[in-house]
Amino acid sequence: MNGDPHYAALQNMYLAAPINAFYRPAIEVSDGAATIEIEVSEKLFHSAGAVHGSVYFKMLDDAAFFAASSLEREVFILTTSFTTYLTRPVASGRLRSIGRVVNRTKLQFIAEAVVYDSEGNEVGRGSGVFVRGRLQLNKARGYST
Repeated sequence: MNGDPHYAALQNMYLAAPINAFYRPAIEVSDGAATIEIEVSEKLFHSAGAVHGSVYFKMLDDAAFFAASSLEREVFILTTSFTTYLTRPVASGRLRSIGRVVNRTKLQFIAEAVVYDSEGNEVGRGSGVFVRGRLQLNKARGYST
């Protein structure tokens, strides 16, 4: 992080989301990029003993979403579509998702993300389209510059 108050406010907003009390992630936001980390635990497993696909999706969408959000300073953005590819199961360690904006217009952002296991192996990837919403950022839970 480069000390930009917007990036710090986005990180606070992310951590203030009620769902993150369950996942307990870490986040770092920079210009057009974001990194999400989650410690693997059994509470994230499906019945076959590995991380459930919804965790991959959340990490990928969150990293891409906050990469796009880093470039929008007025309103909350919304995910309009997201494609996810799961390539390898994970049952231990730490997951790290890195998102980056690959295209931006006046109407939308396109961002990609890749999730890695503790050894640096790619275990999933995704891309999404994000648009500007109506909610002012300063009205979003946890966002304060």
